[in-house]
Amino acid sequence: MSMKLTGINQITLRVNDLRESEAFYTGILGLGLDHRVGANITYLRIGSDLLVLVKAETPGTREARDIRVDHFGFRLPSNHEVDEAAALMEKSGVHLVTRPSNRREGRAFFVMDPDGNLVEFYSMRDTGIEKSEEGIDTSSPSATLPSVPSEEKPRRSRK
Repeated sequence: MSMKLTGINQITLRVNDLRESEAFYTGILGLGLDHRVGANITYLRIGSDLLVLVKAETPGTREARDIRVDHFGFRLPSNHEVDEAAALMEKSGVHLVTRPSNRREGRAFFVMDPDGNLVEFYSMRDTGIEKSEEGIDTSSPSATLPSVPSEEKPRRSRK
């Protein structure tokens, strides 16, 4: 059995200065502002695709070769497919970072690929983003990631 992916839902980038990055992506590249979540997350849209900017918890430098992509998400056609994909992942021995839960845009869960990249599997409501937060999981998958002792290089936080 394989999943019925319908596209890449989003790419999420960690940025040092949210407003500066918003200006670059909207003003220069022409992406539209979809919505903001608090002061630290901005959703930008181009067609049906999303670029999400997240305020980095630790500053990055242009000289660093560190990964600044927080996660990327694959679209699935329905909430049912999201739940089936999670079951397939578990059956395949893939650790679920989060279990499927309802979000503003649909239903989602996160896994890590073999290199530790955070991957989201997601369904998108036909009606778009829900304004009400009732029954919607707004938690971060970072809460379920293992902590690293302070003498080691800190792991990337995940939103």
